Amino acid sequence: MSEGSGNETDSGNINERHRVRMERKKEIVDDKIKQAKRSAGVIVVTTGNGKGKSSSGFGMVIRAMGHGMQVGVVQFIKGAMSTGEEKFLRRFPDEVSFHAMGEGYTWETQNRERDIEKAEAAWKKCQAFLVDPSIGLVVFDELNIALKYRYLDVQRVIADLRARPAMQHVVITGRGAPPELIEIADTVTEMQEVKHAFKNGIAAQAGVEW
Repeated sequence: MSEGSGNETDSGNINERHRVRMERKKEIVDDKIKQAKRSAGVIVVTTGNGKGKSSSGFGMVIRAMGHGMQVGVVQFIKGAMSTGEEKFLRRFPDEVSFHAMGEGYTWETQNRERDIEKAEAAWKKCQAFLVDPSIGLVVFDELNIALKYRYLDVQRVIADLRARPAMQHVVITGRGAPPELIEIADTVTEMQEVKHAFKNGIAAQAGVEW
């Protein structure tokens, strides 16, 4: 037996076991794909305390644009400071209707009545998108915050979401998604923080945070 032949045998066994596992996994995945025959507009909620909720939403905006879809964006809290996604997406006015309708984070505004007024105005813009079948995907950025602080009635929001065009996709972001919204959503992801540079004294960075 040549030196190293045992290692070659072990490697061959590992590779064969991997092939068998992937073959079985492919059968399971293929079966699930066959079962998923229905097409429909979906509600996607990204929530939780971790970073990446809005980033995920705007990733879906770019994906939708790549498929030639018309996109609507309404930002509930943001608006006092122009973000990188806003600056970029405003370059495509024929494809994306972008509305930053907040006045800043709640700890900065410190005026609940004013925040409610701005949230109501933002929801009216959302309602206009939700009755327009030409809009394939809408992003309601930080809507969860407005619902968390009860700036908007969650049941009214849910009713409008359910009445939208059948193939329209809705992406809702922000911490503290209410249970009622999670219940009616099709896909829900909770972002969990493991580490964040800010806690190590690193300021919010352009291109990463805003």
